[in-house]
Amino acid sequence: MHITDPIADMLTRIRNACAAKHVSVDVPASNMKKAIAQILLDEGYIKNYQVINNGGQGTIKITLKYTEDKGQVIKGLRRVSKPGLRVYVGVEDLPQVLRGLGIAIVSTSKGVMTDKNARANNVGGEVLAFVW
Repeated sequence: MHITDPIADMLTRIRNACAAKHVSVDVPASNMKKAIAQILLDEGYIKNYQVINNGGQGTIKITLKYTEDKGQVIKGLRRVSKPGLRVYVGVEDLPQVLRGLGIAIVSTSKGVMTDKNARANNVGGEVLAFVW
């Protein structure tokens, strides 16, 4: 089965697994998805992720994170740049999510990074998603 937007599929799987209070979720692997999972780990939105090689494409097993009272750490995930409408911004126009409380995941010429890191590196790029 061919998926038109694999990043949106990954975000939807995470969103649905969080809503259903699952411990982990499996996502088909790619380098872009690994970079997004690393950003989610670094920013404290997930507990851990593990790349499982099964001979083919591989799978990313993402361990979700919840608060002490079983609340979701990830309150929202939104895909910004879609295959039908790409959203590119310069460094001066990088978005702030909830006035800095959330993160924007940006694909730049220096790799996939958060909006804060993109400002620090003085690069713009394609806004992939908002996480809060």
